[in-house]
Amino acid sequence: MSLLQVQDLKVAYGGINAVKGIDLHVNPGELVALIGANGAGKSSSLKAIAGLLRPAAGAIDFLGQRTNPLPAYELVRLGLGLVPEGRGVFKRMTILENLQMGAFLKKDPQAIAQKLEEVFHYFPRLKERLSQLAGTLSGGEQQMVAMGRAMMAGPKLLLLDEPSMGLSPMMVETIFDVIRHLSAAGMTVLLVEQNARLALQMADRAYVMESGLVTLTGSGQDLLQDPRVRTAYLGE
Repeated sequence: MSLLQVQDLKVAYGGINAVKGIDLHVNPGELVALIGANGAGKSSSLKAIAGLLRPAAGAIDFLGQRTNPLPAYELVRLGLGLVPEGRGVFKRMTILENLQMGAFLKKDPQAIAQKLEEVFHYFPRLKERLSQLAGTLSGGEQQMVAMGRAMMAGPKLLLLDEPSMGLSPMMVETIFDVIRHLSAAGMTVLLVEQNARLALQMADRAYVMESGLVTLTGSGQDLLQDPRVRTAYLGE
């Protein structure tokens, strides 16, 4: 059974239909990418899945439960973790306080400490700067904090919204290495990403969105070789 099943999802802003009826699914342990140009509806789809936008129509099932009537905080309790576009760190809080916010549902101090050590394993730079205010960090370091905060909840599905946006090439490589290692360790990931080449290189499967619709789907490797994808998104 799929961990996440989305059927005929539609999202509208006023009179604008941002998502026009898409189907997608994510199986346990998969890394699934959602690629497309700006305005294709990728982030709107992810926000609807995360409970931040109310769909105009369609069904979202997570762990076999219909979730689109539920508020976002209930989805966190169920096991959905979101790293939002733009990172969304609490800038006047320290790195440690930001990470602790991600564990607000956990009551066991030992479990929280274990999760912190897991985050530090992937992001050792954060451990060196725990008392530093998040607002004073570089964009890449804030992305580390945002990912670490989501990991603190121990999500069954990690939603990543444009993790490479605004980062230097070196930091993009660092962040994507972590995503790759998380996936290899068994984390289920749904990745929204404009860098189609990077996303497809690591994805088990992928969906291509254009103007609010899914126009192509297949394995990451197959889509990398698809002439339509190569022309439209890989600059070839």
